[in-house]
Amino acid sequence: MKVVAYIPIKLNNQRLPGKNLLPLGDRPVCDFIFNIISAVKGIDERYIFCSDDAIKEYMPSTIRFLNRDPSLDGNQVKTMEIIHSFIEKVDADIYVLTHVTSPFLKPESIEMALHKVMYEGYDSAFCVERTQSLCWFRGKPLNYDLADIPRTQDIDPVFVETNGFYIFKKEVAVQQNCRIGKNPYIFEIDRLEAADIDTPDDYRFAQQIEKYLKERGAQ
Repeated sequence: MKVVAYIPIKLNNQRLPGKNLLPLGDRPVCDFIFNIISAVKGIDERYIFCSDDAIKEYMPSTIRFLNRDPSLDGNQVKTMEIIHSFIEKVDADIYVLTHVTSPFLKPESIEMALHKVMYEGYDSAFCVERTQSLCWFRGKPLNYDLADIPRTQDIDPVFVETNGFYIFKKEVAVQQNCRIGKNPYIFEIDRLEAADIDTPDDYRFAQQIEKYLKERGAQ
């Protein structure tokens, strides 16, 4: 069973220009996920999928560069377009998709989720953050009754997809046109691990997390 991990990267970001190469502590943001995915056991090949070979300067020897069409860098490009393009270039039984913007993922989290897909019958896996709060959706309460407001500890939790990782069998993408299959394993991570850098505020929050983890000796 061949397992391939890949990290799609573009260097022309809009909301936070240059976010993938910004300094986070004494390292560029991209260095975090490069080290994380390099440490994950059970992966046969690892790729950076990018249209700009300037990223090669930041890549470790454990990861290969794969050029992607610059048309996939557009703001209107959908995730599945990038996934299908990669699959056409690199064949595998299972794909592990991660993002530069998730610098605090733990290798063991990816390994545990990958094990579920490889050996326990799940066709995909992804990570979520638990939110046990009063939630609304489309103008209505999502997980509680206005006439019977529960205690916070009794609220049904809502699970929010993070951008951390998606693990899926090839047929999920090819036959279902999805990165989450019909029998997914939902892997819960905490708020720090779920942090995603997409905006200037996200970046400032990530800087504080990095400082906190370094002080704890966790990095």
